Amino acid sequence: MDRRTFLAGTGAVLLAAPLTAEAQQAGRVYRIGVIVVGSVGPNAYFDAFRQGLRELGWVEGKNIKLEVRVADGQYERLPAIAAELVRMKVDTIYAPNSPTVVAAKNATTSIPIVMGAVSDSVGRGLVSSLARPGGNITGLSMQEQDTFAKQLQLLKEVVPKASRISVLTLAPLPKEAEDAAELARVQLHVLAPQSREEFDEAFSSMVRGRSDALVVMPSPLFFLHRTRLSDLAAKVRLPAIYGAKEYAAAGGLMAYGANYLYIYRHAASYVDKILKGAKPADLPVEQPTNFELVINLKTAKTLGLTIPPSILARADQVIE
Repeated sequence: MDRRTFLAGTGAVLLAAPLTAEAQQAGRVYRIGVIVVGSVGPNAYFDAFRQGLRELGWVEGKNIKLEVRVADGQYERLPAIAAELVRMKVDTIYAPNSPTVVAAKNATTSIPIVMGAVSDSVGRGLVSSLARPGGNITGLSMQEQDTFAKQLQLLKEVVPKASRISVLTLAPLPKEAEDAAELARVQLHVLAPQSREEFDEAFSSMVRGRSDALVVMPSPLFFLHRTRLSDLAAKVRLPAIYGAKEYAAAGGLMAYGANYLYIYRHAASYVDKILKGAKPADLPVEQPTNFELVINLKTAKTLGLTIPPSILARADQVIE
């Protein structure tokens, strides 16, 4: 090797070294704040997030530390949890759903926040737009109005005579949901139970209002008590559709919604980019494209319903 080649090579190495050190910061352990509404064990969604991090080379105890804070279903604790993570000066906060994102947003405008399965992030004012979120928040966002229209369609195929459908939701229904109901020629009966203790009255109201079917919108509260909701729907013999397959596994008639395991695993890629220097404002918010349909034939039999072959053929999973 001649002197000129040696110097050129040495110069390239010296120029690259600071960039590599800056990007990787060898030896540094990044702290990721995680806000959990329910519990972390057993929690397949939290495990999916951790798996996503491992697949990207982030190892707990080696180059990252997860600062997990659990609300145990007590929503009033979320602001204090978010404030604690901010005081700890974590490098980023992972907020898997709407209540946790709102709590984190109210606690900091500087620490990057990664959303998981959040409903209508633009409409809620969490980001400016999907393409250019701005601020310190990015991640994944659900467009529930599109899912809702499909859920109504599925219910009408199973219960063709349904004309009055109850909706359990903790967020205002978007105009698109009303449009979908008008197109499906059904009247909506919207209910918003704020706690498990209010579920009984909500279902009594459905019975009094002569509802023909039920849609349960995504909510951490509803998900935590999915078995209770499925039991109540069966008790009043109300065909119901939910937004995640776990509801069908818990006894719900049907579930149609995004693949949440994929969503939470993919959220890790946002954390990865941010820890490597990307700014949340520059990372477009993604929407899920992978949806699942699950049918519980045991519940259908209990309700005296026959699931059309066309729906069974489209199902990703049939519980018998």
